[in-house]
Amino acid sequence: MSGVRHEVVDEGSAGQRVDNYLVKVLKGVPKTRIYRILRKGEVRVDGRRVKPTHRLAVGETIRIPPVATAEVIHKRAPAEFVEALEARILAETPEYLAIDKPSGIAVHGGSGIQLGLVETLRSHRGGFLELVHRLDRDTSGVLLLAKTRASLKELHGAFRARATAKRYRLVVHGAWQGGERTVTHRLQRYSATSGERRVRVQHDGQSAQTRFAPLIIGEHVSTLQAELVTGRTHQARVHALAEGHPIIGDEKYMPAPLREARVNADAGRLLLHAESLRFVLGGQRVRLEAPVPDIFRQIQSADRP
Repeated sequence: MSGVRHEVVDEGSAGQRVDNYLVKVLKGVPKTRIYRILRKGEVRVDGRRVKPTHRLAVGETIRIPPVATAEVIHKRAPAEFVEALEARILAETPEYLAIDKPSGIAVHGGSGIQLGLVETLRSHRGGFLELVHRLDRDTSGVLLLAKTRASLKELHGAFRARATAKRYRLVVHGAWQGGERTVTHRLQRYSATSGERRVRVQHDGQSAQTRFAPLIIGEHVSTLQAELVTGRTHQARVHALAEGHPIIGDEKYMPAPLREARVNADAGRLLLHAESLRFVLGGQRVRLEAPVPDIFRQIQSADRP
C-alpha cells in the first residue's frame, strides 16, 4: 500500500484520458478499482474531481490515493517471440516505429497479462517507446509507437484532431446489403456483470462514425473495408453488429445463435485487421500498410456465391 502520490502531467501524457493514465501508473490494479476511486472523487486533478474521460493537460497535478498495487512482473520474452515481432516491423524512423501486430497479442501488460507487445519491445531495445494508439488484443494490423516525447505529443494531437485516417479489413456474417454506407450509432461503454468492459449502442452515448464499403459479398459471409472517422472502443465491432453483420470470430459480441457456426471455428480468430494508417508528422505525410492475413481470403473464398 503506497501513500498519496502527486504526479505532474508531462508532454508524454498530455491528451491522455485520466482513466487510461491511471491504468498505466497503477499497474496490476483492476480497472473496477480505478473507476471506483475516480467515481468517489479520491483522484483529483488540480484539486477538483474529474470524470474518467477527462483529458490531461501539461502541468496539471494528479492526486492519486493510497492503492494496494499488485505490480505486474514482466517475464523476459523468449528470443523467438522478440525475433518474430521484429520481423513484423513495417517502418521505423528516429521518431516512430510501426509494427504489424499479431492477433492474440496484447499491446501492453496489466490486468493479468504479464507480457505485452510494448513491454517486450522496450526490454529488447531500451530507450523511449510509447503507444500512440491501441488495438484490441484480438485485432491485428498497423500499430504505431512513438520513439520520442515530441513525436508522441504531435501524434496524440493528430489523433485527437481526427487528422489521421484508419482503414480496417473485416469479414462479417451475412450477405451485406445496400452498398457503401456511413454508420453513426452513438456508443456507450459499460461493465458486464463479470466486470468485463463492453460497448453498446445507446442514444445518449458518444458520437461515433464508421464508413463501411463492401469488397466481396458472399452468400453467408462478406468482406468489408471500414474507415473509422472516430476512434471509440470496439467501434467497428459494435457498428457492424448493429447493422446485423457481426464480425466472424468475435467472441465478445457474437449473438448466441451464431456462436456455434462452423465459420467462427474455421477462422480461429477475430477477422478484424487494421490494414492502413495515414498521418502527418513533422510536415511529412506518412502511409503505413499491413498485409491482410491469408485467413481473411480463405474464409471468404469458401463462401463466394
